[in-house]
Amino acid sequence: MKLFTTAILVGMMAFGTAYAKDEPKNEAAPEVKTVCVDVQGKDGKPVIDPKTKKPKQNCTKVKVRQKFEGTKIEDAKKK
Repeated sequence: MKLFTTAILVGMMAFGTAYAKDEPKNEAAPEVKTVCVDVQGKDGKPVIDPKTKKPKQNCTKVKVRQKFEGTKIEDAKKK
């Protein structure tokens, strides 16, 4: 009986550690998005690149943040 109980406990421990290793981690690399904005001159018009004949752009990389939904806090004045 003692051998059977030990075998069950060892099996449960092995299954638990194997299952924990297969779980994906939530701490993945943050998602990065490229945002481009047209460059404007002093007169407010877009600056045109002479080589490509298209407006010049300033591009930056921005981290995409997740919005977490919460519950509304009840007023302290209500009973």
